Amino acid sequence: MATAITFMPTNEVILWVALGIGLTYGVVAQISGFCLNSALRQQIQQGDGNKLRAFALALVVAIVGTQIAATLDVLDLSASIYLTDRFSWFLIPVGGVLFGYGMILARGCGARALVLLGQGNLRCLLVLLCLGISAFATLTGLLGPLRSAITDATSVTLASATFSHYAIRWGFVTLLCAALLYFVFRDKHFVHQRKDFFGGLLIGALVLAGWLTTGWLGFDDFDPTPLTSLTFVAPVGAAIQYSMIATGMDLNFGIVLVLGLVLGSLLAARLTGRFQWVGFDLENTMPRYIAGGVMMGVGGALAMGCSIGQGLTGMSTLSFVSMIAFAGILLGACLALFLERSGMASAKPIYREQ
Repeated sequence: MATAITFMPTNEVILWVALGIGLTYGVVAQISGFCLNSALRQQIQQGDGNKLRAFALALVVAIVGTQIAATLDVLDLSASIYLTDRFSWFLIPVGGVLFGYGMILARGCGARALVLLGQGNLRCLLVLLCLGISAFATLTGLLGPLRSAITDATSVTLASATFSHYAIRWGFVTLLCAALLYFVFRDKHFVHQRKDFFGGLLIGALVLAGWLTTGWLGFDDFDPTPLTSLTFVAPVGAAIQYSMIATGMDLNFGIVLVLGLVLGSLLAARLTGRFQWVGFDLENTMPRYIAGGVMMGVGGALAMGCSIGQGLTGMSTLSFVSMIAFAGILLGACLALFLERSGMASAKPIYREQ
């Protein structure tokens, strides 16, 4: 695999590209409102499927683009954390359910919280602090030994991390993407919903851009860049940690991606007149957001990703583990929405998402 010719150190180039990807994501998500929480909420509670169609379209673009790059040997996806044949049959789905439930409680996933923070929503600052700290506590902190012990006790090994034959893999891609595209274009008016339509296309393309940045641009036999793309659980925790001990850490793709996302959202919010400082108007709303942030942090750490990290990036690798994790996220989110709709006090929304 050949590397691209650059005029500055590879790591520096990667950081600049990561900033560009983050800025683009922030602008696109701010303008389009791209968010799995909103997508599921509008589909289930209002019968409006535009946001869910945008997510499905992003998934198609991410899968097809990533698989073409892998087939052409531009990317070696086996180096990603998602393509593992050994996983915890207990923690991966449970983590997914926790994340999905927390996403509904917090009124958005980690990526959406970063977008809303750039818009001036200080509730999301609390969510992100809870998410990042609880994620690192689960990965390497106080809960780390317990997580490792449960992982060792419940791990199983699959025959393969994904489809081993090209024909089977592309057959699955064809069937899955055909089903998703049928859902997307079943509503003939969706293509006229330009914010959702182009938002889905661009977010899916950014997943591929992330893979190419770390897997092709950052390829180096002697100093390889960890292969990753869009994900917002561990990077949020790393960004918080970096803000406290910058002299003892190096910037990486995830940290700069988080920074770029907030800046892109801030820029778009200012230009469109959406920026507005928002806090907690009612005392009883704060526990809900804290609980949602903690559940997303713990759940995302256990499931190895979030609604973007597993739902788009992980799924683009066709990882069997990502499929299980994403199914758990969807299940947890639908459960929370069902309880919210049934009128449970602990799940009932207080006011509209800002």
